Amino acid sequence: MSAATPAASRSADHGSLPWLIIAAGSLIAMLTFGPRSAMGFFQLPMLADTGWDRTTFGLAMAIQNLFWGLGQPFFGAIADRFGTWRTLALSGVLYAGGLTIMAFANAPIWLHIGGGVLVGLGVASGSFGIVLSAFARNVAPERRALVFGIGTAAGSAGMFLFAPLSQGLISAYGWSDSLVYLGLLMLLVPLLAIPLRGNASSGRHSEALSTQTIGEALKEALGHRSYLLLVSGFFVCGYQVAFITAHFPAYLGDIGIDARYAVIALALIGFFNIIGSLSAGVISQHYSKPYFLAWIYLGRSVAVTAFLLLPQTPTSVIVFAIAMGLLWLSTVPPTNALVAIMFGTRHLGLLGGIVFLSHQIGSFLGVWMGGYLYDQFGSYDPVWWLGVALGVFAAIVHWPIEERGVVRPAMA
Repeated sequence: MSAATPAASRSADHGSLPWLIIAAGSLIAMLTFGPRSAMGFFQLPMLADTGWDRTTFGLAMAIQNLFWGLGQPFFGAIADRFGTWRTLALSGVLYAGGLTIMAFANAPIWLHIGGGVLVGLGVASGSFGIVLSAFARNVAPERRALVFGIGTAAGSAGMFLFAPLSQGLISAYGWSDSLVYLGLLMLLVPLLAIPLRGNASSGRHSEALSTQTIGEALKEALGHRSYLLLVSGFFVCGYQVAFITAHFPAYLGDIGIDARYAVIALALIGFFNIIGSLSAGVISQHYSKPYFLAWIYLGRSVAVTAFLLLPQTPTSVIVFAIAMGLLWLSTVPPTNALVAIMFGTRHLGLLGGIVFLSHQIGSFLGVWMGGYLYDQFGSYDPVWWLGVALGVFAAIVHWPIEERGVVRPAMA
């Protein structure tokens, strides 16, 4: 793969963007990211009605994140081969089914199957990796980071909108009916996905002529030092954001802060995440993506440290939410752009999915350890401080990543 883009191609593609595809994909990202980012609001009312403990709920959310990760490379490969629309249509059905089963769960096993396995697979087949791969095939390479930022910001808008929406539904109809209503919304995904019908053989930047097989692509990627560093670093992103998503409302209740600030905090994270994601897309076009990622992870560690050590008040919660919102999903545009730079778009769904699998293994541990360690020690502090240490680790491993395409002499 050549790292350079011919001038003719640049001039042809630079002036226009496929706005119908971007709009449809952005709406899907908003819908699929919204409910799973609001799961923390369901924890306390569900446990109050069922008598389950936080480990039970935490395990369900951990399973959700794990199956999101395990499904991502699989669904990414399906989208590369058979088309994005088919994968997204399946997402809507799985997501709706999982939320409905979770709504009527009368035993932990059904919570784990519905809210864990099925919702996880629903997010995996309709998440950023699927949508952004479709974007990448339809825009010029130098503009991918920008549209990745737009798609990620749309997911952030889902978090911003679904935090108050979920809390409002729970207050009006109870947690069970609210999950059913959210499930019905997921059935819009197959309709919105119609403009994203292509696969790796379509779009402005088709790589259908490449003879590289899935096995060859995996061997190349898993032997690539910068790719492996990217995979290891994205694990930390998952750990940090999933723990906060699932446990922050309960944490604020534990330290005596009014429940309404949990809604405000997650809504602020979602709103400032929009700004952070769009800014990350723009910055990634002009600045070293590995260095930018290192600073993002270091910034998260600083924000968490300050929040834990300074007096914890409603004001500090708001300041922390704003800071974390700016850093929340700002990792996604440069991370996905680096995968496309390294290997092209032919197997982007698969290879980007493997990076995201690492993210979701981190998510599994962050969510599960949050519940488990709380039940063991009566405090979330050990999980917070481990996240700080992991943020420093992620900053270190991103620094030496090389931002260039692989050399393929045989395919030159």
